[in-house]
Amino acid sequence: MSKDRSLRACLSLEGLSIGDAFGQQFFMPNVASSARPGNLPPGPWGYTDDTEMAIALTQTLRDCAVVDQDVLARLFAERYEAEPYRGYGAGARRLLEGIASGGAWRELSREMFGGSGSYGNGAAMRVAPLGAWFADDVERTIEQAALAAEVTHAHREAEVGAIAVALAAGWAWRRENEPAEELIPWVISHLEASEVRRRLEIAADYPLDMWPFNVASQVGCGLEISSQDTVPYCLWMAAAFLDDYEEAMWTAARVGGDVDTTCAIIGGIVSLHVGPDGIPAQWKHAREPLGWSSVRA
Repeated sequence: MSKDRSLRACLSLEGLSIGDAFGQQFFMPNVASSARPGNLPPGPWGYTDDTEMAIALTQTLRDCAVVDQDVLARLFAERYEAEPYRGYGAGARRLLEGIASGGAWRELSREMFGGSGSYGNGAAMRVAPLGAWFADDVERTIEQAALAAEVTHAHREAEVGAIAVALAAGWAWRRENEPAEELIPWVISHLEASEVRRRLEIAADYPLDMWPFNVASQVGCGLEISSQDTVPYCLWMAAAFLDDYEEAMWTAARVGGDVDTTCAIIGGIVSLHVGPDGIPAQWKHAREPLGWSSVRA
């Protein structure tokens, strides 16, 4: 079972990291104006902190089989110190530098944003491999996703967003004959009252053949870099393009917003349904190699 868990977590990490690296290219004006299906951005595609933190989370699961928060915090800080220029936000840099300097992650995480904790989309962007790992246990998924979020994002909205993405990833892995329209309502049924849930309820009302710009205009697409304005859109996109990884990525790139993060979240979910053969080989080769061996637990 542990081998199966590791394999499916790594599949999700593959989809997440390629999506992250692909989306990141669209912050360059020349790419945004010229890239289109059949004309991929030139490689190699560098990945961002989204992937760095997902690697740390996946490594923690492989080493500990659960989210050991102290191990996860240490890996986050070590990977940040090894490559600090991966696009970390200012708040994340302060937090990780504090942990690297010997600070207690529990205190540092809760002190963010005047003591409210961060409700940014960082906890959600990295969590799909965890949802893959615990895909056979819904309650464990919820518990472990919350633990993984808490290390850097102590605000409950961030934790709910992470839980939602992890649940969606597990659903995508288990899905057999269920219609894609059931994904968001099923996730909602496992979430507490929150802004993330409220926007998911809005997203659930939109048919999956609707133009995604319309959905993004109502629930957000990451422009605020918050869990609330990122997760509902990403889950709608994952449901709408559950059978087509490539089209999911191109559509997310066209919609815009926090494109590296939205592509990472969507890619981490959709890859679990399409499998390794559903991710184009050319895309795999374009993404820079993952730095698994640069820091080890």
